[in-house]
Amino acid sequence: MLQSIIFLLLLVAAFGFFAWQVRKVRANILVGRDRDMSGNTAERFKKTLLVAFGQQKMFKRLTPALLHLIVYVGFLVINVEVIEIVVDGLFGTHRFLSFLGPVYDALMATNEILGALVLLAVAAFWWRRNSASPVRRFTGPELRAWPKLDANIILYVEVVLMAALFTMNTADLKLHQLRGEDLPGTFPISSLLTGLFSDNASTLHLLERVGWWAHIIGIFLFLNYLPSSKHFHIIITFPNVWFSRLVPQGQFSNVDSITHEVKAMMDPSYVVPPAPTAPDGSALAPTSFGAKDVEDLPWTSLMNAYSCTECGRCTSVCPANLTGKLLSPRKIIMDTRDRMEEKYESPLIFRPNVYGAEAKHEPITDLANATLLRGKVTPEELWACTTCNACVESCPVNINPLESIIEMRRFLVLEESAAPNSLNVMFSNIENNGAPWAFSPSDRFNWADDLFAVEKTAATV
Repeated sequence: MLQSIIFLLLLVAAFGFFAWQVRKVRANILVGRDRDMSGNTAERFKKTLLVAFGQQKMFKRLTPALLHLIVYVGFLVINVEVIEIVVDGLFGTHRFLSFLGPVYDALMATNEILGALVLLAVAAFWWRRNSASPVRRFTGPELRAWPKLDANIILYVEVVLMAALFTMNTADLKLHQLRGEDLPGTFPISSLLTGLFSDNASTLHLLERVGWWAHIIGIFLFLNYLPSSKHFHIIITFPNVWFSRLVPQGQFSNVDSITHEVKAMMDPSYVVPPAPTAPDGSALAPTSFGAKDVEDLPWTSLMNAYSCTECGRCTSVCPANLTGKLLSPRKIIMDTRDRMEEKYESPLIFRPNVYGAEAKHEPITDLANATLLRGKVTPEELWACTTCNACVESCPVNINPLESIIEMRRFLVLEESAAPNSLNVMFSNIENNGAPWAFSPSDRFNWADDLFAVEKTAATV
């Protein structure tokens, strides 16, 4: 009874603290500009099934895809045993799901095989990141310090969780063997490890309990570590893929106010719709063009930032980055997430009186002079982008770094007139000559006259 009470308190505390952190992440995401992503349910369901559940885009690179698949499937299947542990912890039962009979045997055997494969995959992941010659996309200035440590922490946690699982199963199996009893389930890996354990029943019982508690407490700690880690993607990837942009990848978004003005100039009969108003009928303050800080980006871009796995596939295919330019699409996304948590809330930091009934999600400090643009992302990075969409195509969880880049470039051009000189020359030519080139419209066909003269001379000769 005491163990059940302790377990219940831990369970409530773990999920309560997790919900508290997720609420802050959600509030951070919702500071972004509103965007209607309703509709297209069938297409969104298909995309979520293929990309999020089916890991479709991972398989463009076979080796990491297979390693990730092992960990992914292992995570899903082993969580069935977690459900059993939770039931056993609450009600004081032991191997609650054993009533499934042969299905339970198959489930336990699958768990053990996947657990062993997960350990092998984790070792491979660790080597790919930490060997003397790591994979190039796991290097870069944005992956130093905490991001590098964060990736390794999860690998170590997975080893501890699997070790606790095998300790629990092996000790339980040998204890039943000493008693001449059959343990429900089939344990192909643990059966090979029984020789390493003591023949003392009390010691085996203690090891089984230590493994049981270590495994479930480790999962509770892992759950509450996720919102502060890149590994939060194992949860938020699914809504992120669901709310993917369904327009063609090369299609840029338009600014409605500018679109209305252009249509009015081109068509005198066009009626400009009235400006939006506040609920009380008062006029709203005009919004800026483009994005200077995180709240200027659409909320879907902020969700992208929390979905980033920091895998670097976007940066590894970026032609600007590959040719030595400063741009790294991964850094843009990581900077966006860091800026959100710098300006508003970091999941693990307690800030009282933020979520009361009348509270608003306000910046923690006055950061008027610190913004995403120039504060973290430089114009040089933004103008290096060729808008080729390679980063968008390569992302395994449908993040769109290009949208954030375009919005910040839009702010530079429309709000600050801070485009590079070559673009300013082009803008002037379009304004004065109706074309990007520095030629008068009346001279536009001079080349044809020159060509005709050359051809006439050649024909004469």
